[in-house]
Amino acid sequence: QVQLVESGGGSVQPGGSLRLSCVASGSINSINALGWYRQAPGKERELVAAITIAGLTKYSDSVKDRFTISRDNAKNSVSLQMNRMSPEDTAVYYCHADEVINRGGRFTYDVWGRGTQVTVSD
Repeated sequence: QVQLVESGGGSVQPGGSLRLSCVASGSINSINALGWYRQAPGKERELVAAITIAGLTKYSDSVKDRFTISRDNAKNSVSLQMNRMSPEDTAVYYCHADEVINRGGRFTYDVWGRGTQVTVSD
């Protein structure tokens, strides 16, 4: 069974920075794409950023040039560095793995973490 555990959420003032981390545990050989999604109150969950195993990245327009996603394939981890944050970044942030290949060669799809709250306010 694959699990994703996020850490690093919290409160920050506008213009500040936070770094989120997510570690995958379980029988893992490799993970295709890792990403961060967020869901604000009353809104749908949206993609924030994603990164493939080869290091190709994708960002939503609202965070481009402010957030940076990175991963460590050896540690099955992904991080999100968030800079110049604004109140509009307030949401629960979820770590996501789209395709996990375990050591037995079996696939697990669409794995989610439980989420971590990020609040940006004065």
